[in-house]
Amino acid sequence: MSTIHELTERVLRFRDERDWRQFHKPKDMVLSLMMEAAELAEHVQWKDESEIQARISERSEGVGEELADVLYWTLLIANDFGINLESAFERKMKLNAEKYPVEKAKGKHSKYSDLSKD
Repeated sequence: MSTIHELTERVLRFRDERDWRQFHKPKDMVLSLMMEAAELAEHVQWKDESEIQARISERSEGVGEELADVLYWTLLIANDFGINLESAFERKMKLNAEKYPVEKAKGKHSKYSDLSKD
């Protein structure tokens, strides 16, 4: 299994071998990430739970490719923006744990600001 650093190095090498960094402006990279996420969403759009499970089962490779595209852009954006993705993830998970304490959030889908109202 590769680490985030190794995956980032791999996507940077891929991009640099093709001299594509010149095209990777922040706005365009973020838009590319959003477009790849939208392609992932197309796999579940207009489907109920059973249809989604069937689609994922039938097309797991395609779904995986869309997830990989989302990861590709996430890694490039984090690198180019100077964001340590591992540290950002750890900080965000800590914040999520504070916003959604188990004793208040377990089994609930409420937004953190509504948990005390439940």
